[in-house]
Amino acid sequence: MTKKKHRLIKISAIIVGILVLLELLLSVGLMFFAIGSFDGMESIPDAKRIMSDDVRAKVEKNTAGLREKTEKWLAEAQISEVSVTADDGAVLYADMLDTNKSHKWAILLHGYKRTRERVYNYGRYYAEQGFGLIMPDLRGHGKSGGAFIGMGWLDRPDIIKWAELIISRDPEAQIVLHGVSMGGAAVLMTSGEKLPANIKCVVSDCAYSSVWEEFSDVMKQYTGLPDFPLMYTTSFFAKLAAGYSYDEASSLAQVKKSPLPILFIHGSSDTFVKPYMAEKLYEAHPNGKLILIEGAEHGQAMYIDPEKYFDSVFAFLGENMTDEDMQG
Repeated sequence: MTKKKHRLIKISAIIVGILVLLELLLSVGLMFFAIGSFDGMESIPDAKRIMSDDVRAKVEKNTAGLREKTEKWLAEAQISEVSVTADDGAVLYADMLDTNKSHKWAILLHGYKRTRERVYNYGRYYAEQGFGLIMPDLRGHGKSGGAFIGMGWLDRPDIIKWAELIISRDPEAQIVLHGVSMGGAAVLMTSGEKLPANIKCVVSDCAYSSVWEEFSDVMKQYTGLPDFPLMYTTSFFAKLAAGYSYDEASSLAQVKKSPLPILFIHGSSDTFVKPYMAEKLYEAHPNGKLILIEGAEHGQAMYIDPEKYFDSVFAFLGENMTDEDMQG
């Protein structure tokens, strides 16, 4: 081999090594950006929603009306803060409201990089129907501990802890798990676990089918990049750092195992978590119901038509929580 060829091979090897190193560093950075916990997440702006002027006006009007009613409710509701310790030692916090009107309870879960305050509007509807409430900061969010966001997967045993807290206070409790976006995925992932008999059914709003599919879809949407190599390396580092890979964190796989009745809700115009994911989840579950809210973008189903949303929710609960279960 000539000195010139040897030099070219050496230079090529150095370039390849540098590129590999840069890709690995980028992967670590993306992993921490995606699932790392840090202060101020609630200040992150919502993703841009693609809406017509009519739909936007309707959402803004309904949101303002709901906010006013919720603020009045919060001023009178006797909400207290409670905590549980997760299996890994993280201390988790939630708002709790015991209406003392029945044995009905709802565990309400917020979305990605949000906090418990995001489910107050939902909580008011449940409280008016006599439900007690647990509204947690999911791990890695708000006041709750945890160095990494669970994306629903690490939240499964945490949600069971919250259910056990309810049952310790009310052994006759009948519980519905209701989550939005990442919270929706969390309740689906939990539904495939061995659960207390007190958990009766699940309401999942705009959930993704798996963390891999959602992150892959978002990456393609915003960067045009294929899965290889970044999805594979970021998933690998997530497994090392947080204890789960993106492909194992699957709502779809858990739904296939779940015996619980599940109501899937999704906006027909969702560009962030595409409606096809809700259809896949619904088709995979033998005991489910799917409602598409026309014109709703991500997380907006309740804000497009709050009455239809909760009429559908409480009709579903009426079908799957017996009169005996529901009486106080």
